[in-house]
Amino acid sequence: MSTWMKVARAHLVGGFNFFAYPWMILALDFVIAIVVNAAVAGSKNGYSGAVFGIYAAFLAIGVISVVRWLPFGLAVGISRRAYFIGVGWLALALSAVDGLALTLLQGLESVTNGWGSKLHFFRVPYILAGPWYLTWLTSFVLLTVCFVWGMWFGIVYRRWNLFGLMAFIIVQILLLTLGVAIATTAHAWTSIGHFFTTLSVTGLTGLVALLGLFLFTGGLATIRRVTV
Repeated sequence: MSTWMKVARAHLVGGFNFFAYPWMILALDFVIAIVVNAAVAGSKNGYSGAVFGIYAAFLAIGVISVVRWLPFGLAVGISRRAYFIGVGWLALALSAVDGLALTLLQGLESVTNGWGSKLHFFRVPYILAGPWYLTWLTSFVLLTVCFVWGMWFGIVYRRWNLFGLMAFIIVQILLLTLGVAIATTAHAWTSIGHFFTTLSVTGLTGLVALLGLFLFTGGLATIRRVTV
């Protein structure tokens, strides 16, 4: 068995956070959505969007996979590169399984007419509203990207502590602000809006996958000099 696979498997031994935490968050969001939809929406079709709680949870466990487990990995002689790639394989595996589970729950939601209350919890307009295989693919990519993004946050924290993490967050905010400023100055919002309104879900999933590749590359480059 390769070192990468050993790293991935090691995280699953007693890895309560990796299995249960995202679904605990999602279950809580689901209960809240059911209650709110019953109280507010009534007989109308309710789209909550709360399913994205599981994606936020994947970002959190991506952070945990580095902040909590990296020191142990290095202590037993695993290289930084092998550790990072191994956890990347774990992210792919968890995202594939949980993405399939979300797809199955979306199908169950459709069969039960929105859990008997016309609630669309697992179906999100445009993003998660296509055929089952596209829903699975999009969920898989989004979950993986969130996990890998969280890993990069964890690596930055391990390398530069809280000050570096805050700087990392500020840089991302500044880049987003700069992009908004450039689009506004160039009067490009109409073109941007047209691009995204004509972009298919498959195309959007592809763009997110490219973002994930960038995040993975950035994390891999950052972890090389991490000390714990």
